[in-house]
Amino acid sequence: MYLRNSWYVAALSSDIEAKLTALRILDENIVLYRAESGDPVALEDSCPHRRLPLSKGRLLNDNIECGYHGLQFDRSGQCVAVTTQERVPASAVVRSYPVVDRWGLVWIWMGNADLADDNLIVSIENYDNPDWKITTGDALPLACNYLYIMDNLLDPSHVAWVHRASFAAPGTDNTPLEINETDDGVIVHRWIYGNKPPPFYAPLVQFEGDCDRYQYYEAQYPCTAINKGVYVPAGKGGPDFKIDELTYVMISYHFMTPVDANNTRYYWLQHRNTEPDNEEVTESIASGARAAFLEDRDVLEAVHTGIANETTRHINLGLDAASLQFRRKLDKLILSESGESP
Repeated sequence: MYLRNSWYVAALSSDIEAKLTALRILDENIVLYRAESGDPVALEDSCPHRRLPLSKGRLLNDNIECGYHGLQFDRSGQCVAVTTQERVPASAVVRSYPVVDRWGLVWIWMGNADLADDNLIVSIENYDNPDWKITTGDALPLACNYLYIMDNLLDPSHVAWVHRASFAAPGTDNTPLEINETDDGVIVHRWIYGNKPPPFYAPLVQFEGDCDRYQYYEAQYPCTAINKGVYVPAGKGGPDFKIDELTYVMISYHFMTPVDANNTRYYWLQHRNTEPDNEEVTESIASGARAAFLEDRDVLEAVHTGIANETTRHINLGLDAASLQFRRKLDKLILSESGESP
């Protein structure tokens, strides 16, 4: 069901402190905390003695003490003390997960720890560029399978109906899409020419009048999406356009963390190339994005329930081509990782 040899967002960096935090990721129970050094730590949330969750215990310096009989586990998952006896059983160990703090997010590697390479964490271009501004991360729980969210993030057309008051604009319903497959995933993109900017972007673009709009939707395996919106004055857009001082760019980074087959935690960041010091604009973008993603949640949770309870098989449309392509390749990657044949 999941591609385990991959980095997933476990939490916002600000949410992990020097206290025990219980999370469920890919159907596994995990406890996170910050060590005295400030580094995040992730362990299996289950004492090997009687399986009480370690998150019900307490932190003693950098060790977790089980709340049942006081077994203590260090950040590597090794039991270092059993106060009821002198000898520590060799089997008294819990799994430790590689974790990295980056981009304001805590990332966790859910597969073979020997394969964990933090260079595989998504790169955010211009993150340290003072001319750009990135919002602090936000998160939303969704009662649906993560793949429905990935479908949604590979479908520029849905904005015409789901986001009428924010992202919708003429051309979003019927402008043809181009689809490209990469080693990392699938890209859907298109230019929409000579229309008004959508309501969300109208106060943000750096020019007056109609615009040419570029929609770029990229999904990377297993569940990262990068959406880019580029706005230029009408007549300046197209495949060979040149970026200039009037070009407005907004890049949204989306990270899906499967909780289980029916639930997902959705994390995102917005990155723009204008007004980096305008906190009012930053707050407006953050609140507007959250409002739009709440609209997505209403739809996708209903889709999850509808398909789970369907009595006749649902159909696909041409606009589903990219998401179906993404799912097919992801299925192959999951099967290959598990050692099964496609």
